[in-house]
Amino acid sequence: MSSLLKQRLAELSAAEHLPSIVGIRRGLERECLRIQPNGTLATTAHQAALGSALTHPLITTDFSETLLEFITPVSTDIETTLAQLADVHTFTLKQLADERLWPLSMPCYIAHEDEIQLAHYGSSNVGRMKTLYRQGLKRRYGSMMQAISGVHFNFSFPQGFWPHFAAVAGQAEASQAFISEQYLALVRNYKRMAWLIVYLFGASPALCGSFIKGRETRYPFQQLGKGTLYLPYATSLRMSDLGYTNSAQSRLKVTYNSLDEYIAGLHQAITLPSEEYADIPCDAKRGYQQLNSNILQIENEFYSTIRPKRTTESGERPTCALAARGVEYIEVRALDVNPFSPVGISAEQMRFLDVFLCYCLLQESPELSHADQLVTEQNLKKVVTDGRRQNLELMQQGAPRLMLDWAEEIFADLNAVAAWLDQAHGGSSYQDSIRLFYLSLLDPATTYSGRLLGELLSKQQDNGPYALNLAEQYRQQLLARDYQYYDEPALQEMAEQSHQQQAAVEAADTLSFEQYLDDYFAPKPCSLESER
Repeated sequence: MSSLLKQRLAELSAAEHLPSIVGIRRGLERECLRIQPNGTLATTAHQAALGSALTHPLITTDFSETLLEFITPVSTDIETTLAQLADVHTFTLKQLADERLWPLSMPCYIAHEDEIQLAHYGSSNVGRMKTLYRQGLKRRYGSMMQAISGVHFNFSFPQGFWPHFAAVAGQAEASQAFISEQYLALVRNYKRMAWLIVYLFGASPALCGSFIKGRETRYPFQQLGKGTLYLPYATSLRMSDLGYTNSAQSRLKVTYNSLDEYIAGLHQAITLPSEEYADIPCDAKRGYQQLNSNILQIENEFYSTIRPKRTTESGERPTCALAARGVEYIEVRALDVNPFSPVGISAEQMRFLDVFLCYCLLQESPELSHADQLVTEQNLKKVVTDGRRQNLELMQQGAPRLMLDWAEEIFADLNAVAAWLDQAHGGSSYQDSIRLFYLSLLDPATTYSGRLLGELLSKQQDNGPYALNLAEQYRQQLLARDYQYYDEPALQEMAEQSHQQQAAVEAADTLSFEQYLDDYFAPKPCSLESER
């Protein structure tokens, strides 16, 4: 354990500081495809009974009409968050007739990407813009990549924690500039160690052959059953360059050493024209096929394992929100759907992430140059495709190091952080979670990817039938449970209100779509003056 980590944990464990860490704020975003009973992609539109995908606070769509996204409100209690997520699953399944929810990150059998219908959000300018953005994604990357599902974990420290942490860090006050600086320090450490999250929680070592049909791949896939392809030591093919990747983005230099630096890098990405996308129409005369021809259409197109975030106001761009009000929370994006949970994530995972993110904050976090960042990305790629391979080596501080030795060191520190969190909250749940996932270091077969591939190989079963059986099992389980946080009338009313809200948005439009886009992309003053 580093001397800084040891010192900070000792000081934060003092009676005057300890309670300040209670009240961590979390939220989940879980994506999943709707499928037919035979395991193929659902062909129906987003059901009206689920509400408006544009305005519903809990149930929306991601890229396509069949890719659902469930969003939980911010909560300080893990069990409450999971109850909310489960209730939304239950309500959704009740509206879907005989459709199921696909329980894996990599998609079901899709004969052709034209089966994947873009999500629609009504006739309002904002709704049309959301669909056009997805049209741009389709033209740039193809629809297959957009059929991949994941889980996003939104995390922020209690507001009352920051004055105590500032005192421990030797700062006079917990200004917003200080808070933003600390979140970026957390992000840098997360990027250094994101490979551990993928090793533990990656759950996509195999995929349906239809996903790469007609595409060349450099991976030495092995075949299982009629159409499943897998890599023996892979953890998360979702996180490989078969999944969320963008060759044009490799030229970007978005770094995290200061908020100014991060915003400048992202601003360049959304304003720098791309030769690769220049021929895709982006005007009314030629017929809109993308929002613009820049490397990124908007900030959301930046694919990263983690993002510093700030809640935006109506019509406000994310970079402007960050510049005006600083970092509010971080979004962890490297999580596969957990196939061993009916809602795609477990309480133990959430507790582990609490510990891991606290560790990323408390540990030293030197600046991370673009070259250093490329090393972290190479480490991640190694674990994505070969994470369970014996004696796998990663690069740490310019030298090769056995992944498991590095992981052992991290886990020793995580256990100390977990003890601090348990001291503050009472009980031993945080240390229990660390012990649970430590077993995956001792035996890679107990990681999510190891368990999933082990079951497929032992049964000599394609991932399609395996996942379909899971989908049916979870469907029955979720339909049989009682609501725990919401109830049926409340969720029905929420759906009805969302339709009314969409109608109000459409009625309030006064600009043409062309004017709306011009106004949205017009240069706006985004400075950090209010932060300072």
